[in-house]
Amino acid sequence: MTRDADVLGQALAWLEEGQGVALATVLSTWGSSPRQPGSLLAVSERQALAGSVSGGCVEAEVVEAALGVIRGGGARRLRFGVSDGKAWEVGLACGGTVEIGVARAERSVLARVLAEASARRPMVVATALADGAAEIIDPLAVGGHPLAAAAAEAAARDTSRLLDGPAGPVFLGVFNPPVRVLVVGAVHVAQALVPMIRLAGYDAVVIDPRTAFATEARFPFPGVRLVHAWPAEALAEERLDRRTALVTLTHDPKLDDPALAAALRSEAFYVGALGSRKTHAARRERLRGEGLDDAALERIQGPIGLPIGAVTPGEVATSIVAQIVATLRAGSTGGHRASP
Repeated sequence: MTRDADVLGQALAWLEEGQGVALATVLSTWGSSPRQPGSLLAVSERQALAGSVSGGCVEAEVVEAALGVIRGGGARRLRFGVSDGKAWEVGLACGGTVEIGVARAERSVLARVLAEASARRPMVVATALADGAAEIIDPLAVGGHPLAAAAAEAAARDTSRLLDGPAGPVFLGVFNPPVRVLVVGAVHVAQALVPMIRLAGYDAVVIDPRTAFATEARFPFPGVRLVHAWPAEALAEERLDRRTALVTLTHDPKLDDPALAAALRSEAFYVGALGSRKTHAARRERLRGEGLDDAALERIQGPIGLPIGAVTPGEVATSIVAQIVATLRAGSTGGHRASP
């Protein structure tokens, strides 16, 4: 899930302590907002906070509304106009409006969303704005709910949204598994790439059987998992779902080819391989010999990265992360767009 999952985890912890908790959710906002629709702020009855719904300009009023909801129940729908001067204070170029929904947090909903997250399953929380009642919709399920199609579309686009439901306005909050980037080859480009992956908010897994390469000293970054195994073995243990990207960096067919073959037979939304055009042509021929057809081979981004003239490891890493983001968000590079 997104980092807002941490907010849900803290909200659940407060509930389990016996505190009342309210969740404030960004419903809609100006285009340059620092917090997008679906962003969360959890408020406990002791006035502890987790998360954010703005750059700070409306937080105090939202907290007051949240405390009122905790005390009196129901739900609130707040709308704030932000002046140009106030917008500058929170880092925006101009003013606008932001709409925020506030409702009591429900233990059963939070527990299920967090449990499904550990299994890398997407969930959509549908919250009725009239009374704050929330229910979970599985976006992978076919039918069975009036909002099933809308939930599936929102999850596929990775975008929370406000819509008119059969019984009134509903907010669909999307909680997708985090994007995960599997990096095959603990080489010098990987040392530049992995911290950029983490800064983008994605999980990073470095796979390399060479224990002298895949070390914590070479990858001293929080939240990075090092796997000392051959790629074929490592990927057999990983679920390459539609929130997974694979990057191969070794130039060694013994390491790269099995990883590429596994990714091309999976739902991974991005598959990229480092190497020249000549190297990539030879790679395609080898993979074709493994039974992969042209349609599958066209999924490989090779040479990897956006064509920005990258030369140094840092520049190459920048081009790779940019291509992953473009594929995930807009499909602008011709790759498969990610969905839940």
